[in-house]
Amino acid sequence: MTSKYFSRWLSIFIVLAIAATAILSWQYFHRPKVPESFASGNGRIEATSVNIATKTSGRLSEILVREGDDVVAGQILARMDTATLMADLHEAEAQVKRARSAKAIAQANVAQRKSENSAANALIAQRESELALTDKDLQRTQQLIDKGFVSPQKLDVDKSRKTSAAASARAARSQQSEVQSSISAALAAVNEAQSAIEAAEAKVEKIKADINDAALTAPISGRVLYRLAEPGEVLGAGGNVLTLLDITDVYMTIFLPTSQVGRIAIGTDARIVLDVRPDISIPATITFVSPEAQFTPKSVETRTEREKLMFRVKVKIPQVLLKAYAKRVKTGLPGVAYVRLDAKAAWPDTLPPLVNDKNAR
Repeated sequence: MTSKYFSRWLSIFIVLAIAATAILSWQYFHRPKVPESFASGNGRIEATSVNIATKTSGRLSEILVREGDDVVAGQILARMDTATLMADLHEAEAQVKRARSAKAIAQANVAQRKSENSAANALIAQRESELALTDKDLQRTQQLIDKGFVSPQKLDVDKSRKTSAAASARAARSQQSEVQSSISAALAAVNEAQSAIEAAEAKVEKIKADINDAALTAPISGRVLYRLAEPGEVLGAGGNVLTLLDITDVYMTIFLPTSQVGRIAIGTDARIVLDVRPDISIPATITFVSPEAQFTPKSVETRTEREKLMFRVKVKIPQVLLKAYAKRVKTGLPGVAYVRLDAKAAWPDTLPPLVNDKNAR
């Protein structure tokens, strides 16, 4: 008797389980049909991700955030060890001082050479004046000899004096040329020292930039998705440390056939209904339609055959709404996106009401 009683209830339980499964399956695979003025596709909530990576190689000193933390743009997320960079900075600053000292010495040499040039110019003027005087003396002596007032020996003496004065004048001009060459060399040394200063200062600025870049900051406001490294690890240049989610750039990717994609324009109204919140619709817009057809991925369920070529469509949620519910934004949630193909068509009553401050909580 007991065995028959147990078998009867077991049979009833199995029938009820099969019926419940059939009902749920029917509800899942036979959702209310969307009017021809609308299209729908299954997908999951996604968000743009940003990798936080090192600029130079080095040891990771600390990470200041954990997975799931919300961060704001400009916030320091992690720091690299800067001991080596600080040593390089001190060396570069010393090179700047040495280059500036070399420039000061070169400038002093220029001043000295210019002073020598002034003396050479004065000497040239003196020698040319002496040469002019000897020339006049020679002319007067020649006149006196012609008149018989002076012996010819005096003429030889004046000629010798003129020759000596001319040689002195040439020597003074040669000395001036040497001084001018030394001035050019001294000016070149000043320019070289200035170039060395600029190169050393550029090196200092580069090292300072590397030190600043050692503090890894958030380029956007978002949420930490992954910690890809831990303090103490040595990373190469471009090594990923964290992955951030831009929770102001959230969208769902769906796949639609050619007949429907041809009626979609960028900016077309859409709505998203998540499986976890079937009581509300999230407003959205079409921001991207693939220019090329492709096979529908097997991970995406559609109402058409999987072998049929489909177009990838991006349905994006407005930033204003995302900022209002930033704490509640989650990726990976499955749902259905509905797209209005006819701008004049009214949204069907079968869709839940749009999200607002009251029913979104």
